[in-house]
Amino acid sequence: MERLTTFPLSPRRLLKRLDPIVIISVDTWVLAMIGVPILRWVWGDDALLGGIVLGVFLQVIASFVTLSRAKGWGLRYAVLTVALIAPAAWAVEYIGHTTGFPFGAYAYTERLQPQIGGVPILIPFAWLMMLPPAWAAARLIIGMRSRLAFIGMSAITFTVWDLFLDPQMVLWNLWVWDDPGALNYVGIPLSNYVGWLLASGAITALVMGVFHVIGRDLRELPVLALMGIYVITWLLQTIGQLFFWGLPIPALVGFVAMGLCVILALRGLARIRQQAEKEEA
Repeated sequence: MERLTTFPLSPRRLLKRLDPIVIISVDTWVLAMIGVPILRWVWGDDALLGGIVLGVFLQVIASFVTLSRAKGWGLRYAVLTVALIAPAAWAVEYIGHTTGFPFGAYAYTERLQPQIGGVPILIPFAWLMMLPPAWAAARLIIGMRSRLAFIGMSAITFTVWDLFLDPQMVLWNLWVWDDPGALNYVGIPLSNYVGWLLASGAITALVMGVFHVIGRDLRELPVLALMGIYVITWLLQTIGQLFFWGLPIPALVGFVAMGLCVILALRGLARIRQQAEKEEA
């Protein structure tokens, strides 16, 4: 596993440690996301859905490759991570859209296909693509404090991303809310974000518990590469919503909220670097 106390102390050393396969997978995802507005401009809204699906799967691949190529993590534990997150996320979404708990009353439209139990197959993959990067951000923010602190911070670093996501998906008519109520954020009930905190915390706790049973610590992540995915997501969402999708309020709110997590994570990384410098001195 990647030990943060061996964090490379210079950009040159960091570049030498980057896995070229990880770089290729991340670059492919980024290029695809940059191409989504171009696809829409050339072929119209019909091409937009294909771009969304492609972007999600390429980001899933980037996160999966990052985990599977990490020293001490490997393919076995990357597959286990997928096997835990995907069905758990589907179950959360199925309960959510059929009962209204914990997110509030909403429904998926027919645009995203195929679906299982009324939940598009793409949705669990959206959880899968962002939970590991959110874990990395949480790991950097809180260090190796208690598991409960890690679960709570992971829920926060994951949920702030939805300040971007939900307004965009509602705009594109991929899901709809029955009644946002008086307490809402750009037409999305605030209960949705409480639900995200609860659900992402529960899934993180599940994965952490399974890893603990098999003698692994979920907090020992390849944080540098995963944090890179987190930062890129933050920037792409901000630029996309501000300049291409006509969502200035979510762009600014998401930029501030997710950006705060980025800043705290980078401060944590700086502390680790200082510690490593002292140990090398």
